[in-house]
Formats: sequence, C-alpha cells, structure tokens
Amino acid sequence: MLNLKERFLQVYANLPSNSRLEIIAVIDGEPYTWNSARIEVVNETEKSKKIIDQLISLGILKDEK
Repeated sequence: MLNLKERFLQVYANLPSNSRLEIIAVIDGEPYTWNSARIEVVNETEKSKKIIDQLISLGILKDEK
C-alpha cells in the first residue's frame, strides 16, 4: 500500500508537463503549483501536510487508512 507521499508523487509523475504549472492548493494565502507542492512533499515540510490534506479534501488523492 502506498503512503500519501508516494501517492502524490505517482499522480505528479503522470501529469502532463503543462499541468504541473497549475495552482492546486492555497495554503496560508500562498498558492502552490504541482511543481512547488512536489518540492514541499519531497522535503516533508509542515506545509506539505496541509497541501496533501487539501488534495484529499478535493478528491485528488485518496487517503486509504
């Protein structure tokens, strides 16, 4: 079973290059594209948790606990 970081990276890897420039989350008033969100997720920052939570609430990622 993939964890949330792995699921995010799997979705990211399957995106067309142009889609990676789209804003997918706004955290504390700061917009994040797929590219900037990937940096946060890879580095496992506090903001990455908020980004992943937002993607789960939007139905982009599934949390299979």
